[in-house]
Formats: sequence, C-alpha cells, structure tokens
Amino acid sequence: MEEHIHCELENAILTVTLNRPDKLNAYTAQMGRELAAAFDRADRDDAVRVVIVTGAGRAFCAGADISGGATAFGAGASVMFGDQKPSQSEPNFVDSIYRCRKPSIAAINGAAVGVGITLTLPMDIRLAASGARVGFVFARRGLVPEAGSAWFLPRLVGLQQALRWCYSGRLLDAQEVLRGGLVSEVLAPEDLLPKAREIAREIVEETAPVSIALTRQMLWRFAAEPDMRRVREVDVPMSRELGAGPDVTEGVRAFMEKRKPAFPGRVSTDMPSGYPWWDEGTGS
Repeated sequence: MEEHIHCELENAILTVTLNRPDKLNAYTAQMGRELAAAFDRADRDDAVRVVIVTGAGRAFCAGADISGGATAFGAGASVMFGDQKPSQSEPNFVDSIYRCRKPSIAAINGAAVGVGITLTLPMDIRLAASGARVGFVFARRGLVPEAGSAWFLPRLVGLQQALRWCYSGRLLDAQEVLRGGLVSEVLAPEDLLPKAREIAREIVEETAPVSIALTRQMLWRFAAEPDMRRVREVDVPMSRELGAGPDVTEGVRAFMEKRKPAFPGRVSTDMPSGYPWWDEGTGS
C-alpha cells in the first residue's frame, strides 16, 4: 500500500511530509492513521527532539479527499477526521499530536483547508508560506468544525476570531491568519522549511528534552485553567525535583562555561515522579 506520508529523521528533527501531491495532499483515513503512528513513534524515540510537518508539492493539505462525493463523510466512510480507530484504546491523530512530548512545527506551504488546517491546531508553532490559503470551510459543506478544532481554535486565536472564521467559511490569505494569531510568521516559500528547521535546531541545541516535554504539557493543559493554585500544585514539586537533578546541574555549568549544554535527561526514562499529573482516563 502506498504511504500517504513520508518521514525523514535528521539531526534529531523528524520531518513528516504529507505525500499525495497529485491530490494536493488531500486527507484520507490512512493519512490520519499514519500521522498518529508517526507522532506516537516520535513520542517514544529519544532520537527525535522536534517534529516538522509540511506538504509535498504546491499544497499543504487541501482538505478531505472527497473524490467519492458526499458519501465520503458518512458513517463508516473512508474519510475520518480524527475519530477513534476501531480499537478505542488506540489514539487518533489528534490525540497523538496533542499527547506527544516532543514539540511540533507546521510549515504550511500552500492550501490548508478543512481538516488540512485543523490537523495543525494541536501542533505548537505554525508558519505559513506567503501564498498559503487557509479555510475553516465546514459550514459551507454542511459540517461542523472537526478534529477537536472547536476546542483548539478559540484557545489559539480567541473566541471572536474563531467564530468569525468558522461562520464565514471563506478562504483566508496568509496575512489574515498572521494578523489573527494562527501563524507566527509568513515567509517566502523558499524560506519556509529553512525557518522551521532553524526554530527546531534552537530547541535541539539549547534546551533540555525533559524540560521541553513538561513545558509543552503544562502550557497546553493549563492554558484555560481557571485556578492558578492548581498550576502551582504541579509546578512547585516539578521545579524542586528537576532542580535537584542532573539536567539543571548541566544547564548551569554550560551557562557558566559559555558552551552549549549536553543534557543527560531522556524523555523515555527520566520524566519526574509527578508526571503525568492529570487523569489519563479523561485527559484533564
């Protein structure tokens, strides 16, 4: 079976390329399963520090593959927007990206429509090429925002902006999504992947894997926490445990010696005793 994504690991950076260029990388259930598997592997593999996701050819992901017509969206159809796999114990691509302990960067090189943009929302940093177009087009297809986007999008851009974009369902240019806060930079197409790799290299070379893994989960999970005391219940013991560990010793020495750090901690084996602090059954 032809793979719908391509993965390449180099210098601790895993580049995942949506790889159906003849179909503008239109999303399929197989693509969703492959994305979930790629992020699950990245989460377990200490050789991976950062994940970059981009598209082959001139599109990022032009939405769901609707070559089968309206039946593509029905129950049991081939297009699934981050719904559960046949086994409820297995995560879908939304869960896999969200739960991954490695930071992720979406390099949106072209059209990103429907699920083509919502699959980037659980990622951490979004960059767009100057010619990219984004569309939350669900209401224009008789659908609702999917892949958890009704949860992610307001957290990223605010409720008012999320409502406006979803109500209109129109295509948005790169500058509009930059002004709205969905992407952090708009770049010339030839500069897009180099910039994503520059950001990734800084993370790889300057930061501690365990610290990044914890920071990612803390910021995502506490972004809408109404009670600051709940955050302190987690960050105080985490800070104390990490402060007594080898990563902090190395970080301070590297700073004093004016060199790049070589942190010994590994995400696979050295997460602190308080992790995870949330109920795995509910994800909260």
